[in-house]
Amino acid sequence: MRIDRAAAVDRFAGARVARLATMSAAGQPHVVPVTFAVHDNVVVSAVDDKPKSTRRLQRLENIRRDPRVALLVDEYDEDWSNLWWVRADGHAQVIDAGSELAASVAWLTDKYEQYRDRPPRGPVVWVEVDTVTGWAASGS
Repeated sequence: MRIDRAAAVDRFAGARVARLATMSAAGQPHVVPVTFAVHDNVVVSAVDDKPKSTRRLQRLENIRRDPRVALLVDEYDEDWSNLWWVRADGHAQVIDAGSELAASVAWLTDKYEQYRDRPPRGPVVWVEVDTVTGWAASGS
């Protein structure tokens, strides 16, 4: 059953990981798991210090070229009456400095204890959400 926007936003904001979908220059979907925080109509995710082969990440290049993105969170359970998902579609930008970077890091450190000792340095993916849709197997 479709869930209303307020319930969808609550489920989305409470999730610990989302999948960020961007589009490559070749038109291929590129999906990666991300930590994130929600503030009003904005979703942020930062490049953090977890091991990476480079800081020139494909998701950032994709966003710089095409800002359309989708973020998906979901809950799987062997009891399928507990299944749900929420998708936020929007337009992203890559933030390298300034007040939006500082605000994003603050929101992320509020949500994730792991960032409190080692806040992400960025850059940040800043998503202005256009639409939120969601589904749940049951109303609970």
